[in-house]
Amino acid sequence: MSTITEYLEELSGRSVTVIGMGISNVPLIKMLLRAGVKVTVRDKASREKVADLAQELESLGATLVLGPDYLKDLGGELIFRTPGLSPNTPELAQAVENGAALSSEMEVFFQTCPSHLVAVTGSDGKTTTTTIISEFLKEAGKTVYVGGNIGKPLLPDVADMDPEDYAVLELSSFQLMTMEQSPNIAVITNLAPNHLDYHHTMEEYTNAKKNIFLHQGEGDRLILNYDNDVTRSMAAEAVCPVTWFSRKERLEEGVYLRDNAIWLTNEMGSREVLPLSDIQLPGVHNIENYMAAIAAVDGLVPDKCVRAVARRFHGVEHRIELVRELDGVKYYNDSIGTSPSRTTACLESFNQKIILIAGGYDKGVPFTQLGVEIVGHVKALFLTGNTAGAIRQAVEQAPGYAESGMILAETEDLAAAVAAARQAAKPGDVVVLSPACAAFDHFKNFMERGQVFKKLVQEL
Repeated sequence: MSTITEYLEELSGRSVTVIGMGISNVPLIKMLLRAGVKVTVRDKASREKVADLAQELESLGATLVLGPDYLKDLGGELIFRTPGLSPNTPELAQAVENGAALSSEMEVFFQTCPSHLVAVTGSDGKTTTTTIISEFLKEAGKTVYVGGNIGKPLLPDVADMDPEDYAVLELSSFQLMTMEQSPNIAVITNLAPNHLDYHHTMEEYTNAKKNIFLHQGEGDRLILNYDNDVTRSMAAEAVCPVTWFSRKERLEEGVYLRDNAIWLTNEMGSREVLPLSDIQLPGVHNIENYMAAIAAVDGLVPDKCVRAVARRFHGVEHRIELVRELDGVKYYNDSIGTSPSRTTACLESFNQKIILIAGGYDKGVPFTQLGVEIVGHVKALFLTGNTAGAIRQAVEQAPGYAESGMILAETEDLAAAVAAARQAAKPGDVVVLSPACAAFDHFKNFMERGQVFKKLVQEL
């Protein structure tokens, strides 16, 4: 490992390309330019869309290549890719074949961060689990930096970090795909088919996730979900000891449920850590998120700190977030429901049949099982976005649909879906936006979609 100063000195005189002018790369670009590194920045956005930022970066010395041909004649000794660009992209693969080295903002952070590294990945629950872990550590008096796929880029803070601090990161499969370093504590919440528009196969998606632990050392720690077939099978490749968590099995060692509480058994014995009644978040999936977080901080955080956080923590925005109650109807924003498995977990969080708004960008994930879950948990379904037809077909073909009496309709947009849901709702009902899809068909991201939904609901 080198310091950030040493790392930047090593780049002096080298030609560096940074692909993408997004939120994670801009601090990296500025850091490189201020260190005197020759930087070419490439982005598919037109100059009109990024005019102010483009002018700022050029004033710092950057060369810009913008527009649809931004990857043409891609070169440079070192290329930093944006997480959204697959390393399998032909132009990128060709550049590597021609001798370019490939890296990313997150890989530089891992190379230069002096603090303890805790990282969380998985198909569902990443953000909530990452946030809970960070809150546990803060409650115990640790200095904590939170970043990765949430919060702000941490690379600008790396020079201020100390060895006794903790960096807690949420990592996506996009970020992990080319990682060659792993954190001291790695957590995989679960794995299910997701992002198959990017990875193309479940195997590639799973292999990307494995990089969170494949480069660990013997003194590190890996936290895996015992109830998930994919994560359970990963233990065979673990380099360091595995700590299991399970909501369904009472484990001989690990984190598990017993007597309406979360228990932990390790070499020191068994103990009750957290009564379920202390958890303020709805849904069994959030019990699993707490289990994963408790396993991650075992030995670092006293149990009293765990309980204090659970009693006050009401969740992260866009995750089964109560927006308002109107005329006896509760409206929830679960815009983070960007996959069928996320939406299924949301549906299972309510003890009544709900009114669901779903649909969005097509990631190539099948909806067959989601159709079954919707028939079992939904009384009225309003679909919007590119996948509306595919989800409708999955629901109509699911067993029990014909007898269910479900209201099912496709709507023009999210505003029309909200209006239709309100019209269908009666006092005591619950209306939930949980799309089971990404937001890119009509929105910049799931956060923007959630904000629009909340605005629409507040205006009812």
